[in-house]
Amino acid sequence: MAKLKSSSEIQQMKKAGDLLASCHKKLRTFIKEGVTTLEIDRFVEEYLLSFGARPEQKGFMGYPFATCASVNDCVCHGLPNAAALKDGDIVTIDFVVNLDGWLADSAWSYAVGNISTRANALLDSAKGALYAGIEKAQPGNRIGDISSAVQEYAERRGYSVVTEYVGHGIGQTLHESPPVPHWGMPGSGPLLEEGMVITIEPMLNIGFPYVRLERDGWTVRTVDGSLSAQYEHTVAISKNGPLILTEQS
Repeated sequence: MAKLKSSSEIQQMKKAGDLLASCHKKLRTFIKEGVTTLEIDRFVEEYLLSFGARPEQKGFMGYPFATCASVNDCVCHGLPNAAALKDGDIVTIDFVVNLDGWLADSAWSYAVGNISTRANALLDSAKGALYAGIEKAQPGNRIGDISSAVQEYAERRGYSVVTEYVGHGIGQTLHESPPVPHWGMPGSGPLLEEGMVITIEPMLNIGFPYVRLERDGWTVRTVDGSLSAQYEHTVAISKNGPLILTEQS
C-alpha cells in the first residue's frame, strides 16, 4: 500500500527535489567531451554535500557510487569509470538526494558534443514519453493510465520500452509501493490518490526492448547494442494534478 504524504512532507521532498534539479542544471555545462563519469560522480557528491544533503544510493544494497552513469547502450545502473566521454556519446546520470531524511530521485540524459540525428530523436522521444506519463498522474486515475500513456507515446515514434525496470513510490525510503511500470493497460493497477509520491522513469531503446545484466551485477545494457535513453522525475499526486518535485525549469 502506498504511503500517503501530507502537504508539509511533500514540501520537504520538494526541497530535496529543488536541490537535485539545480545539480542537473550544473551538469548541463559540466558534461562534455573528455570528462569521465567518475569526475561527474565526484562533482555530484561534492555538490550535494556542500548543501548538507547526501547521495542516497551510495551504499544502497552495496552500490558504491553517488550516481549511476549510463553511456550509449547502457540502459541503467552504469558504474562510473575513468573512461573519457567522446563526442557523439549520450549519457544518463541518475541520482537520489537525501535532504533532512526526505528523498527525491531524477535521471536525465545528456548529449556529449555533437550527437547524431538518430540519437537526438531518441532523447526527445524519451523525454516526451516521461511527460506523457506525468500528464496522467491525476487523482482518480490509475497507475496503468501512466503506463499506457508512456508506452503509446514511445511505440508511436518507433521506440521500444524496457519492461524489466519500473518506477516506484518514494518518500523517506527509496523504493516504496506502488511499482510504476512504463507499459500496460489504461484503467489498470492501483488508484492514484492525493498524497502519493512516485517516480516515473521510462527507458527507451532504439532497437529491441531486451536487456542483459553484466557480470558486475549492476550494469544493464541493450542486448542488441542499440542506444538507450532515460528521463525521470519524482511526482506528487495533488488535487490540482501532478506536481513535479524535480522540475528543472
